[in-house]
Amino acid sequence: MTTNPRVFLWLGLVLLAWLNFETWTRDYAPAPKTQAEAAQEAAERSAVLEGNVPQAAVPAAAPAPVAAAPGAAPAVGTDAVPGADVVPQAGAPAAEAPAAAPAAIVHVETDVLDVDIGLVGGELRRADLLAYPLVKGQSTPVRLFNRDGAQGFYVMQTGLAGAGGAASPTHLETFTAAAGEFRLAPGQNELRVPLTWTDGHGVTVTKTFVFGRGRYNVALEYSVRNDSDAPWSAASYAQILRDNVPVKRSMFSPDSYAFKGPAYYDGTKYQKLKLDDKDDQQLSLDVTGGWIAGMQHHFVTAVVPPLADTDRVTLRADGRQYLLSTIGPTRTVAPRSTGEFRDELFMGPKLQAQLETTGPELERVADYGMLTPLAKPLFILLKWLHKLVGNWGWAIVLATCVLKILFYPLSEKAGKSMAKMKTLAPRIKNLQELYKDDREKLGRAMMKMYQDEKINPVAGCLPILIQMPVFLAFYWVLLESVEMRQAPFMLWINDLSTRDPFFVLPAIMAAAMFGQYKLNPAPPDPVQAKVFMIMPFAMSVMFAFFPAGLVLYWVTNTLLSIAQQWNINRRIARAG
Repeated sequence: MTTNPRVFLWLGLVLLAWLNFETWTRDYAPAPKTQAEAAQEAAERSAVLEGNVPQAAVPAAAPAPVAAAPGAAPAVGTDAVPGADVVPQAGAPAAEAPAAAPAAIVHVETDVLDVDIGLVGGELRRADLLAYPLVKGQSTPVRLFNRDGAQGFYVMQTGLAGAGGAASPTHLETFTAAAGEFRLAPGQNELRVPLTWTDGHGVTVTKTFVFGRGRYNVALEYSVRNDSDAPWSAASYAQILRDNVPVKRSMFSPDSYAFKGPAYYDGTKYQKLKLDDKDDQQLSLDVTGGWIAGMQHHFVTAVVPPLADTDRVTLRADGRQYLLSTIGPTRTVAPRSTGEFRDELFMGPKLQAQLETTGPELERVADYGMLTPLAKPLFILLKWLHKLVGNWGWAIVLATCVLKILFYPLSEKAGKSMAKMKTLAPRIKNLQELYKDDREKLGRAMMKMYQDEKINPVAGCLPILIQMPVFLAFYWVLLESVEMRQAPFMLWINDLSTRDPFFVLPAIMAAAMFGQYKLNPAPPDPVQAKVFMIMPFAMSVMFAFFPAGLVLYWVTNTLLSIAQQWNINRRIARAG
């Protein structure tokens, strides 16, 4: 019987250690930079990488090595994957960076996105998510791309890289647009934003961003018209350039625990990249059927090339800034003919339904970590229940009931063992008095009594051990699922993804766990009994900083366990 309280003790110690670590990190973290310092640092860092233009490999019909620019990564031989080589050029000086000169902007607004596209390169310079306020109750939306401010430099650059250095519409070239503003009209489901570039010698490229109603994925289409007398070759590329400003660590902010940085999927494996890892900094690999992404808590930007293409994915990092890029195979447009290129972009919340339809396994960016096999079914269950009741809080309550029903046979068996243990309390006390000076004889006598009564003294641990992975999976679902961001429950709970603002749920949790303790047999060791008695209050203090939805799950589960154990105790007492 002593094992059950030990489980709670270990759980409490682990949670206490975690809280201490978070507090230490918060107290001894470096002082945050001022907004001016952060903006200046972002501008200086962006100048290092912003001028990089991936070079397309020379087509297989005319193979030739591509020399790397000074200080750049060495070129990959063109005989490996024709048209998939990425050779960054030397960084442009800060004074010559495109950011230093004013650029014309095309403003695009749909029902969910407010976007600025620069005519220099068709760069995605700003993306406001209209349905996601930065702070609940305020009008300022979450912003993904931006070129200034304390949040750091963050853009997505796309283009066609000409083979052999031929003129091509890279992200440094200037486009023209028929209008300065495009809006999705009521009843309109698709909005096309065309930008045009020409080399002046017969090659014209129309670069079109295709927005959809209610959608965060944006199709990027290139229509090439070659009216010249020579073939024209290029490769489609896209890159995410970001000053990855670290999130301030705080136990009160769920943003502190979510991954922020670059990631990719290579067709079989999803991988998050660490900017301080030398192996990740030198990343260069061929990918078929994959994608690249810039991740942060609840939101993501991603590029999904055509699934049949083999692309070269590279990462360059300079401190906290990174340039994650992908370039596809070189395609040739014959003289007096046309050609097409296409990529799929995503900029918005990690809505798994939209991510699934944008790219293979792209929903993995809603990152549940090692507990994905448990967390994903939990999220599917919660989403289905939410459709029924229209409230994420009640969906959590109902999901807890469903889990309780699934685990009922195991809980019933453990509950019967605990109830029988409680009926044996007087006999255990007698044995303790009889063998108070001989613990070895006491142990043997108690084990014989358990065997005679057909009781498993550790059966009460099983529900706890099985419940812990589910508890942790619930934690990550609540933390990572943007569907629950700022989701209200009732009364004072207006955001299930953050802590209870008045600590009412943790107080209810303490009372419920204490009631559960009183229903179960007390540990034979008096010291353990006292520790076990105060554990509900200690755990409620720790849980006070967890998401309210997680505490709601634990409270519901505890109340259901109390009802189940009370019923079992009543039946055992009646049978006895």
